[in-house]
Amino acid sequence: MSLSSPVIGYTLGDQAGIGLEIIQKALPLLPAGAEYRLIGERIACTPGEPTPATARAAWDHLELAAEALREGRIDAVVTAPVCKEGLHRLGFPFPGQTEFFADRLGVSDFAMCLTGQRLTVVPVTTHVALADVPRLLRREELVRIGALTARFLRRTGHELPRIALAGLNPHNGEGGAFGDEESRLIAPAAEELRRLHPEAQFSGPCVPDCVYRDALNGLYDAVLAPYHDQALIALKLVDFETAVNATIGLPRLRVSPDHGTAFNIAGKGLANPSSTVRAFELALRSVAL
Repeated sequence: MSLSSPVIGYTLGDQAGIGLEIIQKALPLLPAGAEYRLIGERIACTPGEPTPATARAAWDHLELAAEALREGRIDAVVTAPVCKEGLHRLGFPFPGQTEFFADRLGVSDFAMCLTGQRLTVVPVTTHVALADVPRLLRREELVRIGALTARFLRRTGHELPRIALAGLNPHNGEGGAFGDEESRLIAPAAEELRRLHPEAQFSGPCVPDCVYRDALNGLYDAVLAPYHDQALIALKLVDFETAVNATIGLPRLRVSPDHGTAFNIAGKGLANPSSTVRAFELALRSVAL
C-alpha cells in the first residue's frame, strides 16, 4: 500500500468497445481519498469496430499495468474489457488476463475469483469441457484454491472467512450411487483446509443445488465450485450487473468488470458502469485494510 493515498491504476481495454465509456461513467462515482491513474493512452478508433491497432493498444496497456504493479507504482489495477480473439490474432499467448498478470508478476499460485454484491464464487476448474472436469478435479487444487480464497477474503475485510466447498454431483452423489468425487476428493480437501488454515472456516462437501442459496442467505462468504458454470450461473443470476473478476494470489490486486467489450453497443451511451464501480471499490478495499 502507498504511504499516502492509495493509487489505483486503470486501463481502457479494447477501445473500440465500451471500456472508455464505463470508466468515464464510473470515475465520478468513486470514493475520494485515492488517486485513479490511467495506464496507457487513448487512441483514435471507431466505436464498435475493433482492429489490430485497438488490440495492440490493449495488449501494450496490459504490459504497462503489469509493470506498474510489479514496481509498486500503483497499489492495484482495474482493467477494462479486452477482446481475446483480437489479442490471440496478434500472438497473445495467454487464455486471458488472469494468466497474463500471474505470468508478468512471477506468480504460479493464483486463481480466478468472481464476486458481486451478494455472492462470491471461485471455480476450481475454469475454461474446460464439462466432460474433463472429473479428471481435472484434484484434492491438491481444492486445497490450494481454498487457501487462496481465504487469504483474499481476509484481505478484503472478512476477519474469519466462511468458505463452502460445493459438491460435484447432484445430491453429493447420494453416497456414491452416482459419483464418488465428494468422498474421495472434496471431503478430504475440506478436512485438510480446516487443519492447515484455522484462520478460516471450511465446510463441505455441500450439496450443490443448495449451497449458493445458503451463501446468499449469509451462511458462507464464498463458494468453491468444482467447475466454471456451476459457479457462474449462480453468480450471474443474482449479481449480473455488479460481478467482477479478480485475480487472487497476486501481491497487488488485479480486477476487472465481469463482462466483455460489448462492441454492439459501443459509442451509444448504453453501457452500465455498475461492475466497473464495484471493481474500483474492491481494488480500494484490498489496499485500505
